[in-house]
Amino acid sequence: MNIRNIAIIAHVDHGKTTLVDEMLKQSGTFRENQAVAERVMDSNALERERGITILSKNTAVTYNDTKINIVDTPGHADFGGEVERVLKMVDGVILIVDAFEGAMPQTRFVLKNALELNLPVILCVNKIDRPGARPEEVVDEVLDLFISLEATDDQIEFPIVYASAKNGTSSLEPNTQNDSMKDLFDTILKHIPAPSGDIENSLQMLISTIDYNSYVGRIGIGKISHGTIAKGQEVIIVNKDHEDLKKKVRITKLMSFDGLGRVEVESANAGEIIALSGIENITIGDTICDPNKPEALDFVTISEPTLSMVFSVNNGPLAGREGSLVTSRQIRERLYRQLQTDVSLKVEDTDSTDAFKVFGRGELHLTILIETMRREGFEFMVSKPEVLFKRENGKLLEPMEKVTIDVADEYTGSVIEKLGIRKGELINMLPYGIGHTRMEFSIPTRGLIGYRSKFMTDTKGTGIMNSIFDGYGRQKGEIPHRTFGSLIATESGVSVTYGLYNAQDRGQLFIGPGVDVYEGMIIGMNPKGQDIDINPCKRKQLTSIRSTSSDEKLFLTPPIIFSLEEAIEFIDDDELVEITPKSIRIRKKILSKTLRVKDMNRKKRI
Repeated sequence: MNIRNIAIIAHVDHGKTTLVDEMLKQSGTFRENQAVAERVMDSNALERERGITILSKNTAVTYNDTKINIVDTPGHADFGGEVERVLKMVDGVILIVDAFEGAMPQTRFVLKNALELNLPVILCVNKIDRPGARPEEVVDEVLDLFISLEATDDQIEFPIVYASAKNGTSSLEPNTQNDSMKDLFDTILKHIPAPSGDIENSLQMLISTIDYNSYVGRIGIGKISHGTIAKGQEVIIVNKDHEDLKKKVRITKLMSFDGLGRVEVESANAGEIIALSGIENITIGDTICDPNKPEALDFVTISEPTLSMVFSVNNGPLAGREGSLVTSRQIRERLYRQLQTDVSLKVEDTDSTDAFKVFGRGELHLTILIETMRREGFEFMVSKPEVLFKRENGKLLEPMEKVTIDVADEYTGSVIEKLGIRKGELINMLPYGIGHTRMEFSIPTRGLIGYRSKFMTDTKGTGIMNSIFDGYGRQKGEIPHRTFGSLIATESGVSVTYGLYNAQDRGQLFIGPGVDVYEGMIIGMNPKGQDIDINPCKRKQLTSIRSTSSDEKLFLTPPIIFSLEEAIEFIDDDELVEITPKSIRIRKKILSKTLRVKDMNRKKRI
């Protein structure tokens, strides 16, 4: 059977998953009367809630007797590792670019990876029906991007398809749209080569993705580079990093992709993307080989993490009330299990048996892991994110980000001022539509920690900010700490209106009445920049004398309810976020006020 293997790559929210939806529908994957959810490939609950793709996923459609294996990839920079590893499975890519936004930071990252692997590229200018669409200018931007990435002459001669994934249309001309995805399908068959593997050679199959099923265990997914694989066949597993550790196993189940499902097959040949089970402890980067010729295939180099956080056992007074998985053993097992499917993540044990250091590609990368764990029933604490410095030739280097910001003209001054304080350097600034400006900054990763929420406030929720890791640069010096302090509970108990009414004059509250609190828990924010101790459990003293004024009703300002990301952005070095399946609390690392004062005095002496 003719086969084409492609990956859909793009910047976040440029329409990858919606395009795959239409390819599935128009290839006859679904019945005519079948109810199909939007963004059907985003099967993960977090993906559907946030409207982003987090995990790369495989599907397959058939068009003109040709099977097209499709890999839908994430668009957010924090999940770039998902893109890097799956590109080894495909023979070409469809680069989707928004007809209005044009080339964005992640567009450059994913295109660079594709060009380095010498994969042919089809440019799909999507959202052609969007108001303000400028397809000709966007094509020129992408061409400049190819040239800046030193693409070869053959790579620069890329075919172009203009599409509206939402409407299910495509065309080879920017000003006309056909009523189907036919032009896109035809372009794939014409410009994406068939797999080059040799069926006569010894078996080699690189595992690029790991899935898990509670019935069959771990499932390895990858492309057969050479040879043939069959159910019941005996094979050797070799890893490029550990070629001396060879393991002989037998394939118990073999599956190929068909639409949204998997179909069990007896055998598969070179060029096909398949899933196989029955191999315990199989990992990403393993090569399935013929026992007579166990040679590992090269795997891609995954970009290094840029941030770290400490995950630790919840030792607060409310520990164990809401979570079912609370011990250090359970947390450690879960973190190390994540390493088997997430190649961008790293985990290290610390001096304490109750704490583990977790390294990731960005705040979103780590917070998605945290949110996933809390939904599974875990209860734990996390520290403030820290950037990973490194030293080269005697110079201290830190991770840098390239930030693209689109805002209304009236907010440009505020954005430039705030990012300047955080050591951001304005690289480029140009008009972007009517009344809007696009700005590009180079800024240390640590300068962005805690800024996103301020950015949304400064731009009244209308600004758009995208960032991507841009290598290491010389350390930029000290960045001012947060300008606000915390309101800290001094007693354990249940918060009451009277205590909170007196506390709200000191700042903004994070809790309302009737909430369990404990000493050291942070219940609000003080805008004056210093920590203040508050008793939210203080009740009104009862007396035998009554007056009109003493019985006045107390009114509380609605509290600020933090999301997980906002809570992590809020905390300082001496604070933690306590995470349970039902609650997100913020607390001091040292709960006792007396011990906090002693610790502060000790640090001053040092």
